[in-house]
Amino acid sequence: MMGRQDEGQDQLFYRFNLDELVPQNHLLRHIDRVLDLSGLRAHLAPYYSTIGRPSVDPELMIRMLLIGYCLGIRSERRLCEEVQLNLAYRWFCRLSLEDTVPDHSTFSKARHGRFRESDALRYVFEQVVERCIEEHLVGGSGFAIDASVVRADANRYRALNRDNDDGWPTPNRSTRPVREYLDALDDGVKPAKRISTTDPAARWTAAPGGPAFFAYSTNYLIDVDAGIIVDVEPTPAFKTDEVNATKTMIDRVESRFAMKPERLIGDTAYGTAELLSWMVDEKGIEPHVPVWDKSARTDGSLSRSDFTWDEQANVYRCPGGKTLRTTGRVTRDKTLIYRSKNRECAGCALKSKCCPNTPQRKITRSVYEAAREVARRIAETPAYQQSRRDRKKVEMLFGHMKRILKLDRLRLRGITGANDEFLLAAAAQNLRRMALWLSRGPPHLGVSVSV
Repeated sequence: MMGRQDEGQDQLFYRFNLDELVPQNHLLRHIDRVLDLSGLRAHLAPYYSTIGRPSVDPELMIRMLLIGYCLGIRSERRLCEEVQLNLAYRWFCRLSLEDTVPDHSTFSKARHGRFRESDALRYVFEQVVERCIEEHLVGGSGFAIDASVVRADANRYRALNRDNDDGWPTPNRSTRPVREYLDALDDGVKPAKRISTTDPAARWTAAPGGPAFFAYSTNYLIDVDAGIIVDVEPTPAFKTDEVNATKTMIDRVESRFAMKPERLIGDTAYGTAELLSWMVDEKGIEPHVPVWDKSARTDGSLSRSDFTWDEQANVYRCPGGKTLRTTGRVTRDKTLIYRSKNRECAGCALKSKCCPNTPQRKITRSVYEAAREVARRIAETPAYQQSRRDRKKVEMLFGHMKRILKLDRLRLRGITGANDEFLLAAAAQNLRRMALWLSRGPPHLGVSVSV
């Protein structure tokens, strides 16, 4: 017999409990167990008035934003619609069936106002990191550093050259990203050669290959035990800015969590002489980083590695037994130049292989060469080979951010907008990873987990 659904209303009152309808293995239920926002209101209290109409609960807005970033809902307008309809989202946001979902414009107003003035999103991110530390997911002995390019919300065809002022909007019609960029120029930031009129702080780059575009870089500093992101820093998509962000994040983690790694893992971009010296001499960190070295020659002539360094005498000795000395004058590139004597090279049998086109041989040596030697010695150890494998955990997090969280293009503009998005994405990744670790029992540190 074919059934038929009754069209009438059988009962007038219903007993309804949201908690009973959310599955026990739902991701948001696992995240809710580890998310602690109890101190958020106290952190934001100085930025709210004590009189007037009550605002939307900031914890509600943060919970809604975390839903969006954890589950890849990029639009705040759509996020409000999803929270309105999805019972699990309502449960996570502490909303009953009758409660009103905030309008999407509320997020923009809070973000440009109180959230940025109080650095609330960094506060939330650091609270998540603290919880990860309490759950013993952060060992603190080994950190890895890397950067990933993310497209900015800027049209690649709406751009000006650095010296062209014709296309700039008038001051009274300039947008917030433009005003932020102009303020940064007043603080000494050097303008790029090609500038977007939509988001001037974004950098023109072709780093991933293919056509160039405007972009920012998200810089991750992770603990390699369980792949927890301990800090994140936004920069324009420029190598120098990405490398300089390393110092910022290491110092901030040490100040905020009293934690300094024993070793730092990175790729060749972080193997510059100055950064290696900072790691070894100032911070006492082992650099598990390939040395940035272009001294090897490819034309068949002798490279610098063919010369012997005599540290006590402060000279290089060539394979022919000649001595290369320096005047002690440091160049602009922070190097010392060692030269042989013309008369010694003139009659040398190795001249055709050593300096065929010059009367004497010249070798440059960085003033930070001692730190570079430390990195070279570490590169020959088994621990370094393990570090090469551990570095892949950062790349996995970037792939997860772009593919699963769908953060392959920014929605907000300006360096502050990039900072907001990267902080929330990193907090979401840490929450997902911590929730899954703890739901499966004590983790075996050193083994990666898919989040």
